Amino acid sequence: MFTGIVEELGEVTAVENLGDSSRFRLRGPVVTEGAKHGDSIAVNGVCLTVVDAEHGEFTADVMAETLKRSSLGALATGSRVNLERPTPVGGRLGGHIVQGHVDGTGTVLARTPSENWELVTVSLPAELARYVVEKGSITVDGVSLTVVTAAADHFTVSLIPTTLALTTLGIKQPGDPVNLEVDVIAKYVERLLAAGGRDAAAAGQDTVRPAGGSLR
Repeated sequence: MFTGIVEELGEVTAVENLGDSSRFRLRGPVVTEGAKHGDSIAVNGVCLTVVDAEHGEFTADVMAETLKRSSLGALATGSRVNLERPTPVGGRLGGHIVQGHVDGTGTVLARTPSENWELVTVSLPAELARYVVEKGSITVDGVSLTVVTAAADHFTVSLIPTTLALTTLGIKQPGDPVNLEVDVIAKYVERLLAAGGRDAAAAGQDTVRPAGGSLR
């Protein structure tokens, strides 16, 4: 589990095309400290498994499904990426619960600078709109953010100077893709409510009295 608090702005140092997958090598001295084969590191919000780690860099294999459903397929040598290690048990939940399982991608639509912060508008896939609410949480390229406004096809977030300076969101421009992960709690609540409704409907059918007959 992650919290969406980016630890380091890393860099892609190599991309190897393996046909139905890709192998990335990424530089990140902070997140690779003590990292070993099999550990997890979130790259732009996508949980990846470390293949090897040495000299401040690590490699990770990215399957076709991940390349298709996230913006990692657009990365190239020299691309900057947000990096975060998993939160240890008992660690601080600085942002919100983030799984590193991207739900879809959006596109930066506009940036509106202010004196000390910046308002960014991001497109929102229709199938994710119901999970995004004003003042709720959303993960954008692995960064835990608070939704300012939520519409059917877009949302806005405010970025403080620290976020602008220490994450990729400071350099993303209109037209650039970003990974989106909605609040997992909202998805579980929706599923449970739907199941409860089906169970209630089934229970109601069991007690329907047949016309002209007795209740069985």
